[in-house]
Amino acid sequence: MFRPRNLLLTAMACMAPLTAMADTAGAVPFDSIFNGRTLRLDYTFAGNDTDRSLSLRRQMTMPGWAGRRYHLAELPLAGDAQLTMTDAATGDTIYRTSFSTLYHEWLSTDEPKQRARTFDHSVLLPEPRRDARVNLTLTDQRREVMAQTTFVYSPEDILVEKLDNRKALPHRYLHRSSLPVDKAVDIAILAEGFTSEEMDSFYVYAQRATDEMLSYEPYKSRADRFNFIAVASPSNESGVSVPRLGQWKDTAFGSHFSTFYSDRYLTAPSVSRIHDALVNIPYEHIIVLANTEEYGGGGIYNSYTLTAARNPLMRPVVVHEFGHSFGGLADEYFYDGDVMEDSYPTNVEPWNQNITTLTDFDSKWKRLMPAGVPVPTDPKDAAKYPVGLYEGGGYSAHGVYRPADECRMRNNSYPTFCVVCADALARLIDFYTKD
Repeated sequence: MFRPRNLLLTAMACMAPLTAMADTAGAVPFDSIFNGRTLRLDYTFAGNDTDRSLSLRRQMTMPGWAGRRYHLAELPLAGDAQLTMTDAATGDTIYRTSFSTLYHEWLSTDEPKQRARTFDHSVLLPEPRRDARVNLTLTDQRREVMAQTTFVYSPEDILVEKLDNRKALPHRYLHRSSLPVDKAVDIAILAEGFTSEEMDSFYVYAQRATDEMLSYEPYKSRADRFNFIAVASPSNESGVSVPRLGQWKDTAFGSHFSTFYSDRYLTAPSVSRIHDALVNIPYEHIIVLANTEEYGGGGIYNSYTLTAARNPLMRPVVVHEFGHSFGGLADEYFYDGDVMEDSYPTNVEPWNQNITTLTDFDSKWKRLMPAGVPVPTDPKDAAKYPVGLYEGGGYSAHGVYRPADECRMRNNSYPTFCVVCADALARLIDFYTKD
């Protein structure tokens, strides 16, 4: 999705090699360390261009755990934020996860030079059986730490909210795996800007999004490893906010276009409101369908995908944006001239699996590229070299390379993911579902 000049774009794109990062204790036995419940932590990120802070805002637990039960002490992707949970008594790493945020992108705009703002984010973790230290670290596009915070979580803390008796919103499975819960990825599809009277329409669009997702490889051949759940989250008003038209709507998640003054960038500022709508529903990843014909959307790694449901391009856009939010894939398109040339520093290897600055190409798709492919690879030779090093990607025309001339992550008309993107997605699905 289009971004205005000088945005930090790693919040939409991220995929480091899926290398093991387990602690010295080896594999973490899930049932002996975790109690099978979900721990949700809500954080507040605040600051300006020089002062940044993180703080814990809320702790709560829910029955069940829909997340992974394998590779617990490993990071799935690098992300812009890394959370590590260690046993308070032994110091052993028992769980790690990562994500990206709208806050990171905001820091790269001009607004932080003028005023401070706050953003929120919610993180889902398996609840430990005993006290655990939780460390959250935010890093910038150069992989340098810009803020971090640590606290000790206690399952005995009486001020941790228990959400067991909260009634779940109406929901239905659109696609259900035949596998046990720990062998499938649970994807919740939420309604935004649909009133209670419009929910039948929402379910139609949610089914279309599900069918479209499962028509692409590697999702298609791994369809039995996914659950898609449509959640009827009602709004008071129909439609979503379009600031450039002076339209502001009272909706479930307060989403709006013109994020950071980019007309097509559709986001929901409060992540915790999205998670509130999913209480006591099994989920790991989130797609939000907005009731609008306006073209646009957004995808933020391990946060959410937001797509305009009624736009004619909804089908390819939802697949593209989910490539960001689930797979951590970077945009492979670029602009001529010096527009957004600073999105990815050329002396730092991006942690996106599908772009490279050649700083550490061994960690990217070198294993998939035949010997003798010219660098840079000429787009005229795309038929000869389906995997190569094509200059231009991540919004930059020079110094950043993409693996294929065309891909679903480059334009809406291309019908498939390129070889490298499909491989990265397949490995991530395996990471979440295989022991």
